[in-house]
Amino acid sequence: MATPESSTPSLTWDTPHLPRSSLYGDLYFSADDGLGEARAVFLAGCDLPNAWQGRSRFCVAELGFGMGLNIVALLDLWRQTRPPGGRLHIFTIDAHPVLAHEAARALARWPQVAPLAAALVAQWPGRARGFHAIGWPDLGVTLDLAVMEVTEALRAWSGQADAWFLDGFAPARNPAMWRDEVLDLVAARSAPGARLATYSVAGSVRRGLGAAGFALERRPGFGRKRGRLEGRFAGCPVPDGPASPRVAVVGAGIAGASLCRAFRNRGLSAQVFDAVGAGAGASGGPAALAAPRLDAGLGPAAALFAQAMRCAVRAYDATAGAVIGRQALQLAVGPKDPHRFAAIAGSDLFETDTMRGCDAATVSARLGEPSSPGLTIAGAVVVDPPTLLAAWLEAPSIRRVAAITPSDGGWRLVDDDGRDLATVDIVCVAAGMESAALLPELNLTAVRGQADWTEAAAWPVATLFGGYVVPTRNGVMFGATHDRGDVEPEVRADDHGRNLATVGAILPGLAARLANSPWNAHTGIRATTSDYLPLAGALSPDRPGLFVLTGLGSRGYCLAPLLAEYVAAAALGAPSPLPLGVAALIDPARFATRARRKGRGITIA
Repeated sequence: MATPESSTPSLTWDTPHLPRSSLYGDLYFSADDGLGEARAVFLAGCDLPNAWQGRSRFCVAELGFGMGLNIVALLDLWRQTRPPGGRLHIFTIDAHPVLAHEAARALARWPQVAPLAAALVAQWPGRARGFHAIGWPDLGVTLDLAVMEVTEALRAWSGQADAWFLDGFAPARNPAMWRDEVLDLVAARSAPGARLATYSVAGSVRRGLGAAGFALERRPGFGRKRGRLEGRFAGCPVPDGPASPRVAVVGAGIAGASLCRAFRNRGLSAQVFDAVGAGAGASGGPAALAAPRLDAGLGPAAALFAQAMRCAVRAYDATAGAVIGRQALQLAVGPKDPHRFAAIAGSDLFETDTMRGCDAATVSARLGEPSSPGLTIAGAVVVDPPTLLAAWLEAPSIRRVAAITPSDGGWRLVDDDGRDLATVDIVCVAAGMESAALLPELNLTAVRGQADWTEAAAWPVATLFGGYVVPTRNGVMFGATHDRGDVEPEVRADDHGRNLATVGAILPGLAARLANSPWNAHTGIRATTSDYLPLAGALSPDRPGLFVLTGLGSRGYCLAPLLAEYVAAAALGAPSPLPLGVAALIDPARFATRARRKGRGITIA
């Protein structure tokens, strides 16, 4: 969150609580009464709350997040009229979001909604390019903000809105927001019978919405505006699916725990099965680092890790006692690394100052021994796995799932003796390498990793250099080995020596202290894929209700919270928190799809 002294250069104030965009020369809301305008134009214009009565799920999409005033008004109405067990999803877009304290200043004009305004400001999304997710589980509300140009955002979103708030700056001042291309995309992202509301009655807007398929009615305007529009998309609303499906999660590591949390945030409890118990696999150990994989290409894979880190830090910060350290240092180990670090630090995928290049003198002073230059990852966190798993997991059943078979429109989980463990509507397989035993088509590769730790030494900050050194609550952890195809779980003294050598090649002073310290070790068998990206989502269209979250490699604590939200949303038919291009990267069917494409190019005589 920005400090009160900082300000968005494109924002000015006509009065203490009336903001104006200097980019577009327009007010963010009515000078008469912005809250009244939001309620009259958008809420009443979309027939809320009547439109969501009797619905278990409802989606509102908005063009123009601005100060969040429409969202506060929407939350206030939802709080008062929420259907029993109802879930509200909000998707909103802003290419130039303001800072949290600026929104707080604008919203302070309406003390009657102060608690909800404070709740929004407390989770105010950042300004990095991409999707930002926040939510209020107690209210049954999730919100995704797309920080990007409007057509890019609408193309990237896979949801369908039941109601639209078209609240961009006036068409004469911001014509790009109201182009026919945008209005066509609004229609493409509309559920049957979707409602639409806007303050604008411009002829180009009426014609564009009509051509896109909306039946429009002109209504009396609010305040000084003479008119406004209400619209209805073709078709009738589709009935919701089951409000409370039965859910099972196979695996009790960070992936399984994150899935439990994601379903719980949506009002559901999951049965959890694990052959050994919580954190027994690769998710164990005294500490774990949540930091992104660094990709100077800054494409969809980099966007995935940037969004995942934001989501993970929010989730861990909200869990009492989970975070035991902040920041990480990535050290340069090759001549190209400083240039790569500079490209990453300058990327708009990350919040300002999240990534900062550091010269060798600064890094050496921080670590207490000579070092190469580096990159400070300010958003990284070190977490305590036992605390997280205990807080997020439903009590796991220590039973091995030997098979998953179809059963009456759902799925039957059986043990090694063929006895029933559960029959459910949704199964999420998140058991690391054990996932391949249940679903051999996943084509996972095992990578054995041993990490060592001691309480006889300390270290100031998590440090990455091919290997890693991470502070724990009571000492330091270092490692880890990386042996593909090795599945032996026993701790090896030789691997302790290998880990010391890896540290000694970069930080000889620390290695000398570690060499004479008593040590413990943890071995985990990581699951990886051939393209080093995870598998998350529906396994295949012909097996509805079967989902996977695996192949996280060594980045599980960075990736799992976001990807669990993605899987839970897919399982429940809710809008995805991932842009379409990013979701395609992690599709479990991507390898089969690529193979089919290659096959089509082969001619057999």
